[in-house]
Amino acid sequence: MNQAVYYPIAGCAPSSHRLASDYHHRWLVVDANGSWLSGTACAALLQVTTEMRMGSLVIRAPGMLRMDIPLDVIEDDDSVKCTATIAGSPVDVVDEGDLAAVWFGNVTGMSCRLVKVHPGAGEIDWPDETPK
Repeated sequence: MNQAVYYPIAGCAPSSHRLASDYHHRWLVVDANGSWLSGTACAALLQVTTEMRMGSLVIRAPGMLRMDIPLDVIEDDDSVKCTATIAGSPVDVVDEGDLAAVWFGNVTGMSCRLVKVHPGAGEIDWPDETPK
């Protein structure tokens, strides 16, 4: 029997954690222009793994200290709300901050940011290269 896999961070390694389905495609990494970086566009992201533990998304990559991001935060600070582009379409997202940006910048070797899909963003049409 195949175990279902989910992608808490779209474009990164899949997770089969029992809570991962609740957070499928919740986060993504965007480049300096705000465009989604898929695993095919940036192979380093495929080595980023996730798990859920004690209310946090635990993110790991080879040679990096782990980073924990709170899973469920009420998005009420408009100063961190921005727009990302996924497959040519604008999507409302929330920036996860400078620490996450530096962490992913070290993993990818480029300027990028970790963002979370805003709860009010609606349905996203993810490209075929990312399993749904």
